Amino acid sequence: MEKLLKFDNEYLWHPYAALHKGPSRFLAKAAHGTTIETADGLKLIDAVSSWWCMAHGHNAPEIVEAIQKQSEKMCHVMFGGFTHEPAIELGEKLVNFLPKGLNKIFFADSGSIAVECAAKMAVQYQYALGRPERCKSVALKGGYHGDTAGAMALSDPDGMHTLFRGIMPHHYFAERPNCRADGVWDDSDFTSMEQIVEQHKNEIAAVICEPVFQGGNGMWLYNACYLKRLRKLCDEKGILLILDEIASGFFRTGPKFAMMHTANDAKSCGESDYIKPDIMCIGKALTGGSITMAACVASEKVAETITNSKISAFMHGPTYMANPLACAAGIASLSLFENRDYATSVARIEKRLRANLAPLRSLENAADVRVLGAIGVLELKAKPSAEDIQKVIRETGVWLRPFCNYVYTMPPLITSDAELDRICEAIKLIGECKPTPVIEGDDEFHE
Repeated sequence: MEKLLKFDNEYLWHPYAALHKGPSRFLAKAAHGTTIETADGLKLIDAVSSWWCMAHGHNAPEIVEAIQKQSEKMCHVMFGGFTHEPAIELGEKLVNFLPKGLNKIFFADSGSIAVECAAKMAVQYQYALGRPERCKSVALKGGYHGDTAGAMALSDPDGMHTLFRGIMPHHYFAERPNCRADGVWDDSDFTSMEQIVEQHKNEIAAVICEPVFQGGNGMWLYNACYLKRLRKLCDEKGILLILDEIASGFFRTGPKFAMMHTANDAKSCGESDYIKPDIMCIGKALTGGSITMAACVASEKVAETITNSKISAFMHGPTYMANPLACAAGIASLSLFENRDYATSVARIEKRLRANLAPLRSLENAADVRVLGAIGVLELKAKPSAEDIQKVIRETGVWLRPFCNYVYTMPPLITSDAELDRICEAIKLIGECKPTPVIEGDDEFHE
């Protein structure tokens, strides 16, 4: 084990981390259900679903079997010039699973690429309408859409990607919606978006946002009324609305997709009750976290406008587009979403998180507590040391990965009440740790 970790430390870069620096890493050797097993004998509850994707838990037997069976037939074939049954079957399942009218599917190989596709699709749509000058987007401050250049350019302009401003295209940013998800809507919260769209309406192809839940740049939960106003504004100005449901989709916030919080009754979600985007991005839990895959899904209006234009092909094509192994995993994952009552499971998780996390508001270092669906956040005034966080992880057997001042959980949707209690106890212990001074350039434990 020591030899492996030594090589890792010397040669392998990890996400948002420096070589040779930071706390020691855990050597994972197996994972099942809600638990990750390490080489030194630890069994850690995966309280963050391995970056929010393990909705069904690790190594869901149905998904593992689907990948194994597909691997015996065909691991990959280019999607240019070919199609195959797994892609078609997954497409059929998605058309039935997705909101009605969102049914033109472009398979991508990661969430970031799905966002890139959505932005390009919006520009090509405006070009098809004879409006090539409309090539900019409006995004929200506090948002996160990925780490590729185009996705970074649509993420919080003052967030984790400021180092790379020089290679990013320029877009416009509205203030983050400050009206809390559990608060009373204030119309003034929409003023910034209205002003920016009005000022730049002839340049704007689309508005993009994470519906209700802003993830990797602040773990913020905002009022769904904002989305209703945004849908109306986009319609009035001939601007497309892109919703990034990569983190919020597949029951994570309660309903099947976060956009459904705009319904009069988010639990019933009749098709006419909630707003829908022109383009949506999905990923992460699409394959149950087993293998990378995402999708950019367009409305018929967007797809047909592009298809019937002078440049009729959508100009994008990943090498691993519609990879058969990933499609097989997606089919199995969607079957689980269809056959399990995850809405009830998430309601149970939300109730448990609220009960356990609400008292943490009284912690001396607590700034805020936020809960929605299977998302729980303790925002601290200042973060503890990485060493103290590692100590809590080892002592509690709960894997948490705080970033900046946010200690959060987004557990698998199969997590038990007893496991939720352990997760919340670990969050409490981190909240009780002594804050450490901010060290410039210390980005370990970032999202």
